[in-house]
Amino acid sequence: MTIATIDLNFLDRTGDIAAYLIPHAGGAALVDPGPESTLPALTAALGEHGLTPRDVTHVLLTHVHLDHAGAAGWFASQGAKVYVHPAGAPHMLNPEKLVASASRLYGEYMDRLWGAMKPVPAARLVEVRDEAEIAAGDLRIRALYTSGHAEHHISYLCENVLFSGDVGGVRFGQHAYVRLPFVPPETHLAKWRASLERMKASGCTRIAPTHFGIYNDAVSHLTLAARFLDDVEAWLEQNMPGIPDSDTLTLRYTEFLRAHGLAAGLDDAARKAYDVGNPISFAASGLFRYWQKVRNGT
Repeated sequence: MTIATIDLNFLDRTGDIAAYLIPHAGGAALVDPGPESTLPALTAALGEHGLTPRDVTHVLLTHVHLDHAGAAGWFASQGAKVYVHPAGAPHMLNPEKLVASASRLYGEYMDRLWGAMKPVPAARLVEVRDEAEIAAGDLRIRALYTSGHAEHHISYLCENVLFSGDVGGVRFGQHAYVRLPFVPPETHLAKWRASLERMKASGCTRIAPTHFGIYNDAVSHLTLAARFLDDVEAWLEQNMPGIPDSDTLTLRYTEFLRAHGLAAGLDDAARKAYDVGNPISFAASGLFRYWQKVRNGT
């Protein structure tokens, strides 16, 4: 099996968002095609591999957030089938609510960041069940439900490679450091921990997070992710009772991440890469909502 890591050059940044191309006997599968705004980079990369968009037969979505799934509808219009968790399927059939929610958040920057999002016709949409085996040419791909970042998150195991979306964390360069992208509204730490354990037990030896690249130390990577989760949860238990709002949490969490990164040996450039690729304000918002809605049940 050959896997190509395609750098989508999001906002002209390298090493931020990846799409994974897996050629097979009848074309190619694509894991997380990214936002519509990066289609030029993606289609150019397909051409470099001797493929056209119509050669993509399977688009496997880890979840429906725009940085992962925004271009799925376009590939469906080229003939691909789109595979998604049943809870994410309605947003693919009709992305209006998803786009409206993102537009409120990103405002005038919405189009530059994400572009348009086309619906996926029902005939081209496949709802994926837990433990399903997806046949793509000569490939057999196993789907694993892995919630925590989003309830509808799926990781995909193809041979020994686990495509981990966001639940496996974000990792940049060759740093032995994994940060978790907590985002509202569905961050859930206990579910995330269970998903990491499930991923470890999957038999993977290589891991391919969307942010960013393929790593040959899957178990160590997932151990680092679980350690980060434990450290954040312990910090929340100690600090959240004195934090009144999300803005205050953002400031305090920024301090925590700086100290945490320093302890792991990250230099200033590396910490900046993690902060840009995994915005602290989004993570703090996700953690604040988790604390209020799940931890405290308010």
